[in-house]
Amino acid sequence: MSSSPEQGSYGPDSRGATRSPKSGRKTWFVVLVVLLVLGGLGWYIFGHTVPDPQAQAPGGGHGRMPTTDIPVLASTAREGDIGVYVAALGTVTPVYTVTVTARVQGEIMQVFYREGQMVHKGDPLLEIDTRPYQAALTQAEGQLAHDQAVLTEARIDLTRYKAAYDRNAIAKQQLDDQEQVVLQDEGTVKNDEGTVANAKVNLVYCHIASPIDGRVGLRLVDPGNIVQANSTTALVVVTQLAPITVIFNVAEDYLGEIQSELRQGRTLEVDVFDRAVEKKLAAGKLLTVDNQIDTTTGTVKLRAIFDNKDSALFPNQFVNAKLLVSTLHNVALVPTPAVQRNAQGAYVFVIAQDMTAALRTVKEGTSDGSQTAVDGVKPGEMVATDGFDKLQDGVKVRIRGAAKAESAAAPSAAPPASAGKSSGKEAAHR
Repeated sequence: MSSSPEQGSYGPDSRGATRSPKSGRKTWFVVLVVLLVLGGLGWYIFGHTVPDPQAQAPGGGHGRMPTTDIPVLASTAREGDIGVYVAALGTVTPVYTVTVTARVQGEIMQVFYREGQMVHKGDPLLEIDTRPYQAALTQAEGQLAHDQAVLTEARIDLTRYKAAYDRNAIAKQQLDDQEQVVLQDEGTVKNDEGTVANAKVNLVYCHIASPIDGRVGLRLVDPGNIVQANSTTALVVVTQLAPITVIFNVAEDYLGEIQSELRQGRTLEVDVFDRAVEKKLAAGKLLTVDNQIDTTTGTVKLRAIFDNKDSALFPNQFVNAKLLVSTLHNVALVPTPAVQRNAQGAYVFVIAQDMTAALRTVKEGTSDGSQTAVDGVKPGEMVATDGFDKLQDGVKVRIRGAAKAESAAAPSAAPPASAGKSSGKEAAHR
């Protein structure tokens, strides 16, 4: 029996399997879906890994070039003076600290001071029972009076013996013996005078007075306590507060420059700040340099002195000291926030007259915290002080508060003033 062409096209294949039109269409559909998935995955990976041709510029820009002007704050570089400082951690150290102890034994009768009181030299602090020492003084004075009378009697006898010897009434030996009696009595009187003086001193020691001007600490003993003579137990501590000093360490590398300034007779100024270096506590001057370098740290100790009339410095307080070693004159000064840093070094964004930002590499000099001396910027040029997360080399900028910036830049035409926390003062001492 012969088959029709349609039966032949849908009949068994060479392997004996029967094919249907639906199975063929399904196979092509699956292939098409797989190709679409692979293509989409490749587009996703390729689109997220190819670098953006307008990616971050090497000068500090971030992202594509902005299409609008970037608002920034700006300041004008000026010519002026700035101090070269050496910063160090210091400790407030009193010029005098006296630990008062008892020099005689006895009962404490009175305490005259209040805790934390400011006292002057000679003000009474404590009193020890004086009665035993007053009795000893009376006894010593009585013995002295007795021995002085004996001496007077011996001298009278010596005068008589001399007259008798002149008349050949007595032997020379008797006269010589009387002369020695007078010398012995004189020695006894002198010993008695020492005993009286010692008794008077002990009586003075019973009245303890402040040896210096200063501030007393907390009360260490109360009335009724018995103190021992020459004991190491402190009765009261008096600390001088004005003037006061600060001791701080600087690296030995600065020693040569510091000594050179001192040899020329210059007074080096020292400012001290609190631990956060935010508040200035006092201004003083360098007093002296230690006589040796600490070999374990490679530093040398310096002592500065301060009037401390307002008691801003307290003994053993930790402070930050800034020693003004020298002053740089006629240098370009920019605000410290304008100086940025990258792997290549320090740079600033200079704003041109067409209001475009230009990245410029600079050499950073000394800084006083608010201003920094730079080499690479001319006085009168305007530099950006913020907006660095968006700034790029060549972008357009818009200065926020332009009127204020112009008014702030106006004084730059005047004679340059010294920079720093005590600008005029720092330049004046040069």
